[in-house]
Amino acid sequence: MAIIQLPKNIKYGVATAAYQIEGATTEDGRGLSIWDTFAKTPGKVVNGDNGDIACDSYHRYKEDVQLVKDLGCDIYRFSVSWPRILPNGTGEVNQKGLDYYHRLVDELLAQGIEPMCTLYHWDLPQALQDNGGWENRATIDAFVEYAEIMFKEFEGKVSKWITINEPWCVSFLSNYLGVHAPGKQSLQAATTISHHLLVAHGKTVKRYRELGMTGEIGYAPNTTWKEPFSNQQQDIEACQREVGYLIDWFFDPVFLGKYPAYLVDWYKQKGVTLNIEPGDMEVIQEKIDFVGINYYNGNVARYKEGSGLFDCEDLDMGYNRTDINWPIYPEGFYKVLTYVHKRYGNTPIYITENGACYNDDVENNQVKDQGRIDYLKTHLAALQASIASGVPIAGYICWSLLDNYEWAEGYTMRFGLVHMNYRTLERTKKDSYYWYQKVIQNGWYEL
Repeated sequence: MAIIQLPKNIKYGVATAAYQIEGATTEDGRGLSIWDTFAKTPGKVVNGDNGDIACDSYHRYKEDVQLVKDLGCDIYRFSVSWPRILPNGTGEVNQKGLDYYHRLVDELLAQGIEPMCTLYHWDLPQALQDNGGWENRATIDAFVEYAEIMFKEFEGKVSKWITINEPWCVSFLSNYLGVHAPGKQSLQAATTISHHLLVAHGKTVKRYRELGMTGEIGYAPNTTWKEPFSNQQQDIEACQREVGYLIDWFFDPVFLGKYPAYLVDWYKQKGVTLNIEPGDMEVIQEKIDFVGINYYNGNVARYKEGSGLFDCEDLDMGYNRTDINWPIYPEGFYKVLTYVHKRYGNTPIYITENGACYNDDVENNQVKDQGRIDYLKTHLAALQASIASGVPIAGYICWSLLDNYEWAEGYTMRFGLVHMNYRTLERTKKDSYYWYQKVIQNGWYEL
């Protein structure tokens, strides 16, 4: 047994997202989001599940904040439902929507928990999608308008802001692979959207600075790692493309002021045109205070012509997998963190999501989810290794507080530290909850 000692100066937390937990989709003036539409389109979501009730956190937020408090967390990362604030995406503000988030934030502050607010966790107002969604540059300005409302409303209460969660998912997963809302399958649309998201991010950071807000602002891309099977150039380049698809494409413009040339060329060969307007790259490069990194899995891979978008094939190396069938690859977590640090410098990093899907159920009032504990052990060890290697880690936020609506997987996949009975809405703390509670309390654990 090895003791993993975690540094005392990093903050610990848990995360959730609005559409996944709130429910109350038609209450208090909330408008429709693209996920309301997508979830009710036959064949898009497992079992036809939707977020109408989810965890009913809209009504049970005090109970959920108490769970965060009992866990001993410093930070609670939550997201705001854009259509709750602006039912039409722009224009008239829905005061009842703002009131809900005031109640939530006030409860967090009363319990000594720091709120970290994500402005966009995928629930675009349907009214904006009807006008082209993120493919339409007008959505950039609508997002900045929404962000400004939130900044002014919560100044003095919220001091950590995330503009956009997982821009790769918003663009490529949702508009090229078509797995998430709105379910489009166009490489051109996905690439255009990826650029518009980064412009929206940059303009929002700029507006935050102009307003003179007190606090920190960043964004939270999702990452992966593909380790080349061999040192053959084809394998190395295939893995670089696959990693760069998530990291370089969304980090280079923010930190280096340009898109990676090798991917620009690759997309061009696929018939994609990248429409960059004058001033876009400058605004994308607006300085951020921290970067959020979401990491779940990685793998060993090699070149194979015709395999996916990048001629890159994952290999089955016999790694254990979580219940969502993602390979467990903590080495990739370390590789991502050291890669980002080396390539982009010393911007503080929050791990804004890291966690595992295990579908263990309640037996005798207990949920024995040893798989999740083992996953967290190895990934926190990789985190500690990255800190020892000089990576500036500011905090670790586990995904997720609750089992919840897992997007296209509906309610079939569970990532929570707390078990949800979706019929009764009863919350049951899992063994992993108590394990993480102890780690936060002690600052160390046995590997």
